[in-house]
Order: sequence, then structure tokens, then C-alpha cells
Amino acid sequence: MSMSRKFLASVAAVALASCTGSGADAGAVESAGSQSNSKGDQVRTISAADKKKGAEVHPQLLQEFGGAYTGPQTGYVVRVGQDIAVQSGLGDARSDFTVTLLNSPVNNAFAIPGGYVYLTRQLMALMNDEAEMAGVLGHEVGHVAARHSQKRQKAAKRNSILGALGQIGAAVLLGDSAIGRLGQQVFGTGSQLLTLKYSRKQEYEADDLGIQYLSSAGYDPQALSTMLESLAAQSAIDARVAGRDARGVPEWASTHPDPAQRVSRAARNAGKYGATGGNRNRDAFLRNLDGVLYGDDPKQGVIEGNSFLHPDLKLRFDVPNGFKMQNSARAVAINGSGGQGQFTTGSYNGNMTTYIASAFKGLAGEGNSISYGEIQRTTVNGIPTAYAIGTVNNKNGRIDVTVFAYEFSKSSAFHFATLTPSGRAGVFSPMYQSMKRLSTSAAAAIKPRKIDVVTIRSGDTVSSLSRRMAYSDFQQERFLVLNRLRSNSSLRVGEKVKIVTY
Repeated sequence: MSMSRKFLASVAAVALASCTGSGADAGAVESAGSQSNSKGDQVRTISAADKKKGAEVHPQLLQEFGGAYTGPQTGYVVRVGQDIAVQSGLGDARSDFTVTLLNSPVNNAFAIPGGYVYLTRQLMALMNDEAEMAGVLGHEVGHVAARHSQKRQKAAKRNSILGALGQIGAAVLLGDSAIGRLGQQVFGTGSQLLTLKYSRKQEYEADDLGIQYLSSAGYDPQALSTMLESLAAQSAIDARVAGRDARGVPEWASTHPDPAQRVSRAARNAGKYGATGGNRNRDAFLRNLDGVLYGDDPKQGVIEGNSFLHPDLKLRFDVPNGFKMQNSARAVAINGSGGQGQFTTGSYNGNMTTYIASAFKGLAGEGNSISYGEIQRTTVNGIPTAYAIGTVNNKNGRIDVTVFAYEFSKSSAFHFATLTPSGRAGVFSPMYQSMKRLSTSAAAAIKPRKIDVVTIRSGDTVSSLSRRMAYSDFQQERFLVLNRLRSNSSLRVGEKVKIVTY
């Protein structure tokens, strides 16, 4: 989380439509066995109107996802993305598509109208060859070619703008209350509509197109299936790290085809293009991946298990078990079954009463207000604090809205904004009380992680290589998922694998 800009934004800021994280409203979900028409609805050119829409939203998306990654991998990703876009037959795809590698620790990829395709460095690190990367990028190109975003926009507009915002998560907890407008404060209504979640049929269609593009480009068409398999396995590890049930359906697929079913479906469809074969380009991919930043960028703070640490701001807090965090360039989003919230900042002039009032006003949105009680003052680990609890009504009952703020200096303050069912605001009390300052030495000890591609030597085993992973927990599980291996996999001397180091 970068604290250089004022932020009063949604707890659902990063729930964007993507092959890794998109869901669908119940009315749009079709039967798991449905087959899509991968050719009938495709466009042949990208319209000027779509290019304009994409150009307007592109800078906002860059800001939200940590900006464009500036490592040497960037040119490689752009080239592969534009090469796979050519397979779509969309105009002059090599120049019409803008492919961006994002400096984000989230496993994500998505596309918006106008030919803008995005891949995070974290998802790139999960891949094991160029064909898998081409498959994901091809999936996103497929969304553009089939104009899925525009179709979702039309459906959303029929259900009102507020309904559209609800699809991306802000109104899941809050129904039709004023807080449902939280999402507008991140991107605004226009960009929200560009990044709506896709239906099940649309995800299947994008899978089919991605496989088709892989085959026509000379890649192994099975690559998308293996990538989806790795993604499902990574989601299970993430759930275990966060203390959630790893057997549950990964969040990115909660309203999508069952992960295993989607993997097998992609594998079956790839078989239509002949026996397994085609280029994988593993060596070239690993050579380009080597050294890429992995996990959080310390400049934006890091998540370590249930803890968030920011070396520049010199602060730390912990979320309760069962809650997970997602760090973005603007805030830390906190989600769990008992509520949701965010940690962020605002302009501060030394008056905590004014600061809290401004936070509530920002949450309510223009023209609305949240009624809150008396501001209480206390200290947490020596830090002056103030907090207040407000309430809003929605169709399911009353919601408690808490703003808990900390004065770190006479010119800087930070706060949590949390949402819980009425009477349950206390679920976040341990988090509020965990805030503390980091010492200079503790802040200096926070180091970035990176991908290190190593050559297997005689005597190396899954166990010995796993111990080199820069984590204190789930070392072997992380290593196996990162390399799409199993615990009984045989390692061959001279082959390359990925480990995460400092």
C-alpha cells in the first residue's frame, strides 16, 4: 500500500473481472456443460469508441495495481501477448493491443475494451513455460474479441448502475445501502462497468478461444489447462496460509465452473487440435522470469501470514484468524466471513475529529451520510487513537461501520474502516489493538522476495530444494505448486526449477 495519495475507497477495490478472479451473477450463470460459439460473436476490429474507453481507464488500473512492472521481463511479456493477439484476427493486433505486466502481488490477469490486456508479475511467476503465459494472455484476448465486457455492461445497465457495482463485491455485504457506492470511489462508474465479472458461458468461450489461439500460434494447446491446474493448487495454498478451509472452492471460482471441471474441460477441448504437442518454450520463459519480484513490493508494504508490515511507514498490524488481506497501491483490503474492511489514510491537519468525520463522509459517498456515535479516544501501544461506530440500514438489516484512526504524527494519520453485521463490530477489536510502530531495525529487516531459477544438481531433492524457499511455513507445498510438481516427482539433474529467495 502506497500512502502517497489520499484514499477513501472501496473494500472491494481489486475484485476485477479476470480469468483468475471473476465471478458471475446468478442470472448469467449457465449450465456447466454448455458449449459456447467461439466464432459467431467475435468482432474483426477494435472500434474507436472501445479504444477511447480503454485509454481513459488504463491509467486508473495502473494506479490501482501498483503500476507497470519495470523489470526486463516487460518486453518479453508484451511480445508474447501481441503475438498471441495476432491469432485473433482483430485488425492490426500487434499495434492495436496494449499488453501490460503489472507490479502486483495478486494472481490476476484481465482485459478491458480497446485491446488492453493485463498480466500480474505474480501470476507470471506461477507459470512454468511460455505456452502457459500465451494461454492466459490468449484467454484475455478472447474476452476482447468476443466483446464480453460490453455485453456485461449492457446487462448491468438493465439492472441499474448500483446493481453493476454490487456485482464486483461492494454490495455483497451491504445490499442496497448507501455504502454500495463505495466502489465508485476507486475507479468511478465508467471503469467499474468496464471491469464487470464475466458469466460462466463467457469464461468458457474465452477458454476455447485461448486454446484455439495457442494451437494456431504453434503452442501446445494443453497449456491453458495446466495453467488452470496450477492456479487452483495455488488458491488452495493461499487458503491454508490464511487459515481458511483449503478444501473449499477457491474464491476466484466461487460462482464459476468447478476448478477441476474447468481444467478437464480445457484439456478435452485442447485434444480437438490433435495429440499433445507444440511449443512450450520453457527454457526461454524461465530465462526471462529469473529475478522477477515475488510477493509484495516492500515499497507498498508486505503481508506475512496474518500480519501487514510497512517498512517506510514503520507500522505493523495483524488481522484475526480466518481473515485475509490483499494489498493494493492504495489500501489494504481485509475480508472474512465476519466482516470486511480496509486500512488506508487521508489528509490530516492534527484534528482527529475532523479526520474521522472525513472518513465517514468518504465512505458514504457524495450526497449521503452515515450517522455515527460519540468519538472515543484511547491509546494503542503508545499511539494516540480515536474511533467511532456508525450504522446504516440495508434490506437485510443494520450494518455497523467503524472508523478506527491512529495519529502517527501531527501531520499523518491512518485508519481502519470496517463493516460488520450489527452488534458484531468487536470481531475486529484484536486487529485495532495490534497496531504498533516498527523499530528502525525491524523495518530494515523487511526484504523483497524474488524468483530464482536454479539448475538441479546431483543430490538435490524436493525436500532439500523446498528448504531454500524464503518462507517459514508451507515450504514444500509452495515449492511444489510453484513448479507444478508432486511430492513423489522425480528431479532430473540439469533441469531447472523455480525457488523463492530474498
